[in-house]
Amino acid sequence: MKRRQLIGYGLTGAASTAALTACAQSTTPTTAGDGEALPTVRWKMATSWPKSLDTLFGAAEIVCDRIAAMTDGRFTIEPYAGGEIVPGLQVLDAVQDGTVECGHSASYYYVGKSPALAFGTTVPFGLNAQQQNAWLYHGGGLEAMQKLYAKFNTINFPAGNTGVQMGGWFNKEINTANDLKGLKMRIPGLGGKVMAKLGVNVQNLPGSEIFLALERGAIDAAEWVGPYDDEKLGLQKAAQFYYYPGWWEPGPAFDMMINMEAWTSLPPVYQEVIKTACVESNTSTLAKYDAVNGAALQSLLGADVELKPFSDEILAAAEQAAFEIYEESASEDADFKEIYDQWKEFRASVYGWNRLNELGFAGFANKDA
Repeated sequence: MKRRQLIGYGLTGAASTAALTACAQSTTPTTAGDGEALPTVRWKMATSWPKSLDTLFGAAEIVCDRIAAMTDGRFTIEPYAGGEIVPGLQVLDAVQDGTVECGHSASYYYVGKSPALAFGTTVPFGLNAQQQNAWLYHGGGLEAMQKLYAKFNTINFPAGNTGVQMGGWFNKEINTANDLKGLKMRIPGLGGKVMAKLGVNVQNLPGSEIFLALERGAIDAAEWVGPYDDEKLGLQKAAQFYYYPGWWEPGPAFDMMINMEAWTSLPPVYQEVIKTACVESNTSTLAKYDAVNGAALQSLLGADVELKPFSDEILAAAEQAAFEIYEESASEDADFKEIYDQWKEFRASVYGWNRLNELGFAGFANKDA
């Protein structure tokens, strides 16, 4: 079966993927195309997530569960929480050097290796989840990211998305761009570089360390994901002011990262199973976030959380800083320029279309909300 066909099936949604899986469970071949018996394969997956987050760690579990189901248990992957095998922000390193066969993480954690890796997850004022999927699956984005990942002995597949995130938790009100100066804030990726340009003292912490750092005053602010995950981490107990929108993460995708030698050692049927399982995780995880965040937000507001929008001044300053960083990075880094130029052209096109169809509808439908 061709790769495009598999992705097409996966994108029809969880129901279609479930049907495909049910079929696979009863008809999975026991031999490869050359007649040889399919091997028994056991892998380990390092992740960046605590097990308490059934959305993020759950996205990794979906991949592992579906792979096992579609191969009748011949190919299994055991997912491990951040810190169990390697620290949560060293997953790509572990995959690259073969410590584990695969990982589940966010590419923007590794901009120290290459700033262009940020595009695989999200960049400030970039693409929302629907647009990110369009770029990855049909706009050349996945091919561009796989070309970049190959430099780190890794191949990647999108395997989860949160949708537009929140702007994070602050221990004081932030009204102007000047109010950001001197703040100590947990924020990764190019969003962190934008905040640094605005005067923020940026720190990158794994999810498991955010609450204590915020509660004890080691940091003044922190962004994580959104209401459902933030409440699970208890961030509302450590800071009062909850800002929106998360302009630095309009559509963050997560990746299944696979060591290249481990990938090429698989029979083609197992490779196709991985691709299909990742598509299911990508669509199902986003759907779950949209289903659970509304109720979680109401719960947070009932706990005396103050919901605040970022001011237009802050948003304008951040957007200007973001695109200055992109242009500077493109002038200094050939990989960044190659992806950025292609991404920028796609962004302009999809923004133009969505301004007409998505915003045209949303503006009317939400006018009395």
